[in-house]
Amino acid sequence: MSNPKAAMLVIGDEILSGRTRDANMFHLAGELTKHGIDLSEVRIVSDDETAIEQAVKALSAANDHVFTSGGIGPTHDDITADCIARAFGKHIDVRPDARALLEAHYEATGLELNEARLRMARIPDDAILIENPVSTAPGFTLENVHVMAGVPSVFRAMVASVLPTLTGGAPLLSQTLRVNRGEGDIASTLSTLAEDFADLSIGCYPFQKDGVFGANVVVRGTDGARIDAAVTRLARELEL
Repeated sequence: MSNPKAAMLVIGDEILSGRTRDANMFHLAGELTKHGIDLSEVRIVSDDETAIEQAVKALSAANDHVFTSGGIGPTHDDITADCIARAFGKHIDVRPDARALLEAHYEATGLELNEARLRMARIPDDAILIENPVSTAPGFTLENVHVMAGVPSVFRAMVASVLPTLTGGAPLLSQTLRVNRGEGDIASTLSTLAEDFADLSIGCYPFQKDGVFGANVVVRGTDGARIDAAVTRLARELEL
């Protein structure tokens, strides 16, 4: 039985302009791998309502889970929550449960829960809140879409809140074999190995260091014994 499949939607003009480097995809991929959920696709879209809605609908239909990053803050360009609500035909407004969280947080910090901050309590009907232990303002899950903040520390905290609620499959295992030869020298050996171990993923990633060409061969799968067998055979055939 195959693992559940997931996609990620990164939202924000700052990512596409190059002003901000996205760190959330790297973190999510690693956490999903450990949980036995396969990340199959990552899309990046601008702060455009139509682009967000279309991407959410397409990814939701094609995957078991969708994780979004960005656009749920207090400013005018934080439009993700509204777009998700429209994508699923849901009403959205300030929800009492989300508002109560923010009221308690801002009372404790001595800051005002002004109109801008109250925007972060706008949650679609039927959505389940995602806990945010870093800055309190919640994310939410609607259908199979998990809507999270773009700030890396908050995103990581929300991922940690959501993953225990999801059913995963077998964690993906991997081994890496460093080969100090060019890809062209080992390509035929790798092709045969991939055919004989069709249940595994075998990737070849070249490098150049101090004028020497080589490749890291990475063998991935859910069966540790099969991975061991493939790596052992490859090392033997390449006389490593």
